[in-house]
Amino acid sequence: MTVTTDLSPVTGPAAWRGDQLQHEKTWIYQLNEAEIAELETVGRKFVEDDPDLRTVTRADYPLPVCAPAVEQWANDMDRGRGFVLIRGLKTELYSDALSGAIFYLTGLHLGVPMKQNELADLIDHVIATSTKTMDDPSALSSRVADKLVFHSDSSDAVALFCLRPAKEGGASSLVSGAQIYNEILQRRPDLAPLLHEPFYFDWYKQDHDAPEKTYTSPIVSIKDGVFSMYAGSTYIFTAQDYPETPRLTEQQIEVIKLFDEITYEPGMALDMDFQPGDIQWVSNYAALHSRTAFVDYPQYGRKRHLLRLWLKRDSDRPLVDKFGKHVVKAREEDREDTSGVEDLGQFSVKTAVVPRMDWGL
Repeated sequence: MTVTTDLSPVTGPAAWRGDQLQHEKTWIYQLNEAEIAELETVGRKFVEDDPDLRTVTRADYPLPVCAPAVEQWANDMDRGRGFVLIRGLKTELYSDALSGAIFYLTGLHLGVPMKQNELADLIDHVIATSTKTMDDPSALSSRVADKLVFHSDSSDAVALFCLRPAKEGGASSLVSGAQIYNEILQRRPDLAPLLHEPFYFDWYKQDHDAPEKTYTSPIVSIKDGVFSMYAGSTYIFTAQDYPETPRLTEQQIEVIKLFDEITYEPGMALDMDFQPGDIQWVSNYAALHSRTAFVDYPQYGRKRHLLRLWLKRDSDRPLVDKFGKHVVKAREEDREDTSGVEDLGQFSVKTAVVPRMDWGL
């Protein structure tokens, strides 16, 4: 396979604008009653069996009724617009453990759940347990209520399950990486080639237990005609805080700022208000995600609370060398390799749906 930096516009369903999709609603998959019934039945069995999340497989909990839907969701991520929102679960009738079990089951049938931190948690949380803002270098983006810039996560796919929405705000925003690239090609073709070159990303800012402060990746990969994007200006700029990081050139700064300006232009992004039970699946290679700032309810049990999964998917997507957060070993055995990790009980779905309260303080 050969690497290309052909500076041609990207075509196909992955190149979209939010103002077009906002009215179509074809990106919402409404579960039917048979699919809901199967997910509830198998989910209850999952909770009752309480399997170790590190070793359970999809073969242990088949979903024959939902199989065609799962295939469609995978196709939406890999060959379609890059994301899908699944709606219809009746979470007002579920315990958090049952919600988490159904969420984890869908993940097992779409790929292999990955570790999300040094404690090997496979289910993580997006919940404001801290009053810090993103201006604080010690803040974790998943633990504050601030608006986030558009970025990619450290997996092939990322999913969010809405247990409880915010009192105000907290919309999930997606933007097409291909459409951003097309806009840069049109406006500044002289800067577009820089996106194919490596940038330094702040690893510590994403994970305080990271073994190195930074890693490198190009923002754009085009290989065998397949477009992929990995971005996050916050982490590119904070990587400059470390003296050992090479300084960004004026042109690199210019193209990153243009990139961010385009993502926030009216009509580019698609905002979706999460409803309880919504599951959002996103290919990290096709769409970038962020959220709007939000205001929480004062009661802890009513705080905005999303569950998060990272997946390794066997989609055979061609990528240029050292693309994305390649420093993370996104292999199936990551799920099982927990040697040296203290077992704090987060490998049971019953406890994994409860966030660690000491994080993000």
